[in-house]
Amino acid sequence: MQIPLLRLQCGVNSYDWGKIGQESAAARYAATTAAPDFSIESEKPYAELWMGTHPSLPSKDVETQRTLLDMVQDNRALLSQEVSEKYGGKLPFLFKVLSVNKALSIQAHPNKKLAEKLHARDPRNYPDDNHKPEMTIAITPFEGLCGFRPLAEVSHFLNAVAPLRQLIGTDAVDQFLSAVKGSEDSEDPTAMQKNKDALRTVFTALMNSSSENIEAATKELTAAAQNSPETFGTSASTPETNPSDPAELAAVITRLNGQFPNDIGLFVFFFLNFVKLAPGEAMFLKADDIHAYVSGDIIECMASSDNVVRAGFTPKFKDVDTLTDMLTYSYAPIEEQKLEPKEYPYVILNASAYSSASSSLLYDPPIEEFSVVKTDLKRTGAKATFDGLGGPSILICTGGTGKITVGQKTEEVKEGYVFFVGADAECIIESTGSGSDEDNVFTTFKAFCDLTGKEDMVNGH
Repeated sequence: MQIPLLRLQCGVNSYDWGKIGQESAAARYAATTAAPDFSIESEKPYAELWMGTHPSLPSKDVETQRTLLDMVQDNRALLSQEVSEKYGGKLPFLFKVLSVNKALSIQAHPNKKLAEKLHARDPRNYPDDNHKPEMTIAITPFEGLCGFRPLAEVSHFLNAVAPLRQLIGTDAVDQFLSAVKGSEDSEDPTAMQKNKDALRTVFTALMNSSSENIEAATKELTAAAQNSPETFGTSASTPETNPSDPAELAAVITRLNGQFPNDIGLFVFFFLNFVKLAPGEAMFLKADDIHAYVSGDIIECMASSDNVVRAGFTPKFKDVDTLTDMLTYSYAPIEEQKLEPKEYPYVILNASAYSSASSSLLYDPPIEEFSVVKTDLKRTGAKATFDGLGGPSILICTGGTGKITVGQKTEEVKEGYVFFVGADAECIIESTGSGSDEDNVFTTFKAFCDLTGKEDMVNGH
């Protein structure tokens, strides 16, 4: 019987927005698992480490060089019968490490029905028919854009940022301001739908701006950011709605324009929440939710898809009409965009060898394809025992050293090592490093699919 523990060799994609050379966590991790002829080039950007069965960059078993997809399809028990049948013998999630140096794509991912339609119509730009809800967990300090701002903030910037107002058009802006005034925070369904309709109209007007108008507005916007950063984006008439840090906003706008000159994304920024995540903080992005990544290293987990609808901060194919039509136009404060982890109930931390700061946290979005557990073990000999799950797991180490045991098989674990753990297999990880607690944290992230108990949560029960 095949022991369900495989060390994986994982590939890394080089995109222009990736961090350069050794600065990229994705590259450093790939170097520990990649093919023997892989070496990090000092001037090359490295963006994404992929862990999974997606055909665009499939992971391989280090020992046999067979793809993980081949192995799980030959032995369906590795996924579990239920997961294998439901997801066509493939891993239902794609696990990644992203290293972001430049902003990447004002974007959204289509829901399942739209993904099928887009793939049938344009398979070159939409390579599969699956949806792509995704979750982001920061490894280093992270900046991103996530979801539409509360409408009071959108209204503030439409009033306070003259180039934005002029680019959209005074009439369109005034119609939006009039439509939402007094109901920005209403929870009445009728008022909320009216607000979303108004937001859709004004945002679509922005996204359809001409390149000539965008260039003229950018010149004025960046001049204000550079010349008056302390008052950038503020309003003397409504100081109570001013952003908390105008200089920070000015610096971000200046930086983004340096990366993507005269891009519509500069103005989309004023519609979206500017999110900063500390290491360990997370956000969940539902299908049809607008977002963009600005900087930082992150763990990312998503349904197994490579579908992206882009409309800014990218040299790639843009599909403005699809993006503006598909968005939910939900609006909420930053706090509601974040996903709070909870203690993971299916792990035992041995009390004799770990410090009180050792932990195992569950990031559990309201979908069935994936969840992620982050485990920090402090002190040599600290150990975590994970119950067997009704589905597969992929584990990556992002710090420290240790070992992993499944059944009779034990492997050493170093930063960047990646392992596949089959369904129903108990998994034990243990810290083997030496040194103080502060510099000896053995950190792992484990993505998994376990359909048991997910259905009620997804349905809101």
